[in-house]
Formats: sequence, C-alpha cells, structure tokens
Amino acid sequence: MTITEREENVSLDGGSSAMRTLIVKPTSGARFPTLVLYSDIFQLTPSTRRTIARFAGHGFLVAAPEIYHRLEPAGTALEFDDAGRTRGLSDASRSSVAAWDADLRALLEYLKRHEDVDRTRIGALGFCLGGHLAFRAAFSGDVKATACFYPTGVEDGKLGSEPDCKSLSRVGEIRGEMLLVFGTHDPHVSFESRAKIASALHEAEVAFRLVEYDAEHAFMRDEGARYDPAATDAAFLEALTFFRSVFT
Repeated sequence: MTITEREENVSLDGGSSAMRTLIVKPTSGARFPTLVLYSDIFQLTPSTRRTIARFAGHGFLVAAPEIYHRLEPAGTALEFDDAGRTRGLSDASRSSVAAWDADLRALLEYLKRHEDVDRTRIGALGFCLGGHLAFRAAFSGDVKATACFYPTGVEDGKLGSEPDCKSLSRVGEIRGEMLLVFGTHDPHVSFESRAKIASALHEAEVAFRLVEYDAEHAFMRDEGARYDPAATDAAFLEALTFFRSVFT
C-alpha cells in the first residue's frame, strides 16, 4: 500500500500557538483508523519516520506530533549521539505533563474533525518517553486501543518535569484495550517495574496484554547496536494484530 505524508499544524492555546504534526496515511481510501504516535526523546528522526510509514502502509492514518514543539524549532530531530541524548533529556526535564496532556486533547479534537479520520477508531502508541505519553493518552475516552513500547516512568510516575505524575493511580480511567511491549534486558524498566504496571492494570480490570522479548531498551530503533530486527518484526506484528482486532 502506497502512502502520502504532509505536515499539519494543530492549533493550541486558543490559536496563539501550533503543534507541528506529521500526518502519514494510505494514498487512496476514505476515512482511516487513526493512530497518534509519540516518538522517543529524539523526536521525528528518520528511524521514527520509517516506523510511522510502516504502520501507515498497513492502512492507518498516523499522526505524530513533535513532543518538544514548545522548546525546539519546528522540524527539529535530534541525533542518536551523546549531544542529541543530552539535549533530548534536557528538553524532557523542562516539559510539563500538563502541557503534554493539553496537547493530546487538542490533537484528538483536531483529528475528530479531520476529513481522513474515522473518529470511532482512534488509537495511540509510543516509544520510551513516548510510550508513557501513549499510556496517558489511554485515559481519554476517544482512544480505543493503546500500544506502549518500553514506556519509561510509568511505574513511578516520572515524566518530564514531574517527579510523579501519578499515571498508575489513573488506570481506572482507561476504557480501551492496551498492549505493552518490553525487552527483558531493559535497564530502564526492571522486572519489578513491569510487574507493578501489570498488577495495577489487572486490579483496575483493564483489558491488556504484556509481551516481552529477549531484547534491550529501544530494540525497535533501527539504528545502533541495540536494534533487534527479529524482535522488531515480532513486536510490529503483535501491534498490528492488536490494533486490527480492536478496530474491527
């Protein structure tokens, strides 16, 4: 399936600012099931864009906002090196969870009015820090399915400038289904942390599936030593099957 992409600006703060969002969708068709995709700390790198294209090529409209649009110039994508990592972590530490939550609300309202979006089939997914943002997206009643790939900080609430944004205490708000994907060698999300997340979801009676691969953190980023092609293919198929089953 061929795809098209374009940049769209989502109006924020009563129109006084905008969030640059990459929209990628199949070339032909009517209204598409839609995924809000949150990147890792490096924003919309070529690697993340390839992931976006892969989902879009399977029939989804993917909307990927720049998570640091309040701090970085539009179009900023950080390098996978020490300088890029330091800058990405600094941007994260200066970002407000309340602002990210507001950005999600604005993006969902934008998508529900979008001519290419099937507003009854909206989901979310994210990677690393973006996995935590996707987890919080699941609190919205508009989000029917959420896939979180090695999300960081969910177990203790550490996100952006917040030492504890209490994401786990809000799992009772989740009405959609969830998929959580981790690597068993992830130093950022321990076995105990994964168990704590699963326990909270189970107690809240959230419909979820937790899948683990013999891989490291960020194993789906197709650049660098941690990339695991086999685990990536398996995780992608897991997510694709998950979204299709919920949206059918």
